Amino acid sequence: MSTPSAPPETSVLDLFVVGGGINGCGIAADAAGRGLTVALAEMGDLASATSSASSKLVHGGLRYLENYEFRLVREALSEREVLLAKAPHLIWPLRFVLPHVPGVRPRWMVRAGLFLYDHLYRRRAIQGSRSIDLGHDPAGRPLQAQFPNGFTYWDCWVDDARLVVLNARAARDRSARIMTRTRVTALTPDGDVWRIGLDDGTRRFEVAARTLVNAAGPWADKIDGLALGNRQAAKPVHLRLVKGSHIVVPRIAGANDAYLMQSADKRVVFVLPFEEKFTIIGTTDVAYTGDPSAVTASAEEEQYLLDLAQRFFRTSLTRADIVWRYAGVRPLYDDATDNPSAVTRDYRLELDPTPGAPPRLSVYGGKVTTYRRLAEEALAHLAPHLGPRCGPAWTAHAKLPGGDLPAASFDAFVADLEGRYPTFEALHLKRLARRHGCLIADVLGDARTPSDMGAHLFGGLTEREVAHMKAQEWARAPDDILWRRSKLGLHALADLPATDRQALADRIAALL
Repeated sequence: MSTPSAPPETSVLDLFVVGGGINGCGIAADAAGRGLTVALAEMGDLASATSSASSKLVHGGLRYLENYEFRLVREALSEREVLLAKAPHLIWPLRFVLPHVPGVRPRWMVRAGLFLYDHLYRRRAIQGSRSIDLGHDPAGRPLQAQFPNGFTYWDCWVDDARLVVLNARAARDRSARIMTRTRVTALTPDGDVWRIGLDDGTRRFEVAARTLVNAAGPWADKIDGLALGNRQAAKPVHLRLVKGSHIVVPRIAGANDAYLMQSADKRVVFVLPFEEKFTIIGTTDVAYTGDPSAVTASAEEEQYLLDLAQRFFRTSLTRADIVWRYAGVRPLYDDATDNPSAVTRDYRLELDPTPGAPPRLSVYGGKVTTYRRLAEEALAHLAPHLGPRCGPAWTAHAKLPGGDLPAASFDAFVADLEGRYPTFEALHLKRLARRHGCLIADVLGDARTPSDMGAHLFGGLTEREVAHMKAQEWARAPDDILWRRSKLGLHALADLPATDRQALADRIAALL
């Protein structure tokens, strides 16, 4: 039975964004903060595709220097400092250990690359690189003895999915309308506006907007096709889909830093400390032609990552050790490079040049680190079409929701929480602080003891926090809570039998 259509909404928006990943939410937040009327539609949950399947790093991209992508690396290094200041609860410095592998890259080349990495942009909060004796430094203990020398440098860790949610909140706080689980069904130019057909599963309705941004990631070409209609055949395909897979294993003994492994084919793979007791190994680069919503890590990719880890680390790993695997599709701009690893990670913004049509900006490529600069550039493209309604750029020095920590010190913030909430478990408070920053007050409310938070569900997750995620963070299903608003799904995989995991999901579903 078809769902009856609702009448079209009468007001015309300044900007409509398709896609609730990091780029779409970043653009929506930037635009709303400039005084524009904004709406965003995401067909699933926020960050439910590529934006939650990353290596979870805010980094300059050391390996991109080999492809001479100096502009991209410099921009990413500058953003590393900006984002660290915007959300110090979600983003923090992480030391990387780079064992030297004779025969892959000579020491002088690695040293020169690290020198460039240190000096392409002025560092404030991030330390520089140095040589390291892995035979004596504790960072060498997890490694095989054949790697006595190496280097260290610094980048940053990020909770990728929560970064997306924070940008959506920043947009909503400035009156943007964020619509999750809402599919775009039609894009029709009508004079100087777009008529946008939408379906949220319960009703079909329409909104109108003066400008349109296609930030649909791996689905960007499909959204372009909706907008182009009969002109679609004339449009070249710009997307190059590349699959990146990661595996998660119990924490490799002693591997509390991040590591960068160089393979014989000159690819690099990260080994990253994750949560309190896990290690992420990734990523791969594999050309992908399937449905982006059905992407999975292949057995061959898993074995590739395990074999590389086995070469570098003393800990023996097999596929039986894999607690979780995840894969995402990177929607890269197609620069005709044969090697998927060498395809540019830079972004490309294209404004539809069709005469007389309302403006439509399509976003191709990009990475978590550069989302804010991408958003600024997107608004710069659209500003001439929006006129005086579009205010100036503002996001470079604005905190994200929850990021205004006292003295910008996460450790001091947690210590203060422990003093004010002595009956709460320290790990529970730290997890809450990481997830919510100074917005933790909205989660705790008037609670003074853990029992005030309602029933304890798992890993410190309580009824009150689930209610907050539903009311303030668009959580609608158990996976939204367990895998994107938190990473407790991973802990449940490791610690609970299947029947208990299902019971946990059922309890969360009942609360939602």
